[in-house]
Amino acid sequence: MTSTAEPTLESLRTQLSGAVLTDGDPGYDVARSVWNGEIDRRPAVVVRPAGPADVAAALAYAREAGLDVSVRGGGHNYGGAAVVDGGLCLDLSSLGAIDVDPDGRTVRCGGGTTWAQLDAATQEHALAVPGGTISHTGVGGLTLGGGFGWLTGKYGLSCDNLVSVELVTADGEILRVSAGQHSDLFWALRGGGGNFGVVTEFEFRLHPVGPIVHLGLFFYGLDDGVAALRHARELLRTLPGELGVLVAGLNAPPAPFVPEPFRFRPGYAVLIAGFDGEEQHAEAARAARSGPAPLFEFVSPIPYVELQRMLDDAAPWGILAYEKAAYADGFTDEVIEVIADFLPRKTSPMSIMPIFSMRGAFTEVADDATAFGGPRRESILINIDSLAAEPEPYAADRAWVREFWAALVPVSSNSAGYVNFMAEYEADRVRTSYGPEKYERLARIKAAYDPRNVFHHNANIPPAR
Repeated sequence: MTSTAEPTLESLRTQLSGAVLTDGDPGYDVARSVWNGEIDRRPAVVVRPAGPADVAAALAYAREAGLDVSVRGGGHNYGGAAVVDGGLCLDLSSLGAIDVDPDGRTVRCGGGTTWAQLDAATQEHALAVPGGTISHTGVGGLTLGGGFGWLTGKYGLSCDNLVSVELVTADGEILRVSAGQHSDLFWALRGGGGNFGVVTEFEFRLHPVGPIVHLGLFFYGLDDGVAALRHARELLRTLPGELGVLVAGLNAPPAPFVPEPFRFRPGYAVLIAGFDGEEQHAEAARAARSGPAPLFEFVSPIPYVELQRMLDDAAPWGILAYEKAAYADGFTDEVIEVIADFLPRKTSPMSIMPIFSMRGAFTEVADDATAFGGPRRESILINIDSLAAEPEPYAADRAWVREFWAALVPVSSNSAGYVNFMAEYEADRVRTSYGPEKYERLARIKAAYDPRNVFHHNANIPPAR
């Protein structure tokens, strides 16, 4: 009679080069922490792999021990997908190596790299990968879901600039994935999220950016909201598509460039980022000034790395956070009416409504070229966020987010929104965000690479049966 030994943490530790942490170990609480302060989960074990072989060994251990698996890149996900109670958390924070090839204009980075780290390394060569708008976001989660940011109009999404990845499958196989190797999986990874494996390394194309870029910020009071949003509509129609344009409903920050009387004032900001020189941005600033008079403006050259972290203070680590999002075919009168009605109702001064514009290079990628779920046409993505340090205003604005989003549904083009902007992974919304054709293709690829749905703590796409 033979018996199989129960898997033990001691045996796991002997197999790994990286750390294994359990409750009570130094570093455990840091490793299980995530950006959203509402999330407080306690994995049975946290593994900090030193490389793909460690990931494979940890997945084998989880399978033998019957543990759910989560993957923590930057830990910035609203729903806390990075950690699971009683399961095994793969904390990739030790996988942060960055190798820039300025001549070939590519960069490789570990699966636990943040955008702040990647930007710092690439900007030494005046190069960049299109990233997000919060610098402490992880490269992995943002890229696998799509990746909007200031450079979307000029160079596309983060996932549009992916060259290859190193990935560990649920069965522990280590793959190099690119357009020429496992091309079906490469398609799925560009927008299909973390459904297919653990990415331990990303390789991106680099583009010339900075180190100095240009920013224009124009802030309008709530009373001028309708006029400001109509003006934003005209700016999106006329400004070059390569300019980064972000419209936001927010309270003005207590920043040095904000005049004292307007600090913490609720209103609307129109932000324009330019990457092609002072003259182009001066023309954009003149266009912005042709509309309603702002309460204040800030127009200045700015280091690209500062632009990338400009919104960090609006989303500090540990904040209570909830969000819902919807696509719309621009600032129609109906969309403007809903926004102008609901934005003044928010309770927390930290709650915010960033609206991303999809133009330029974003629209030049064929819809079926990647798994990205959004429409590859000119549109806007309205993201409504409840953010607060205290439970009471957070709860009030959580209800506000849901009511605001529900009012947008009838005037939106896709109310399911974007998978990276989901605090709750509702199966119908995930399916709708991709559309039936892409969703079914993703489910078939999922069945090929993760038939047991090991990687399901995400915007999950169950394997096709």
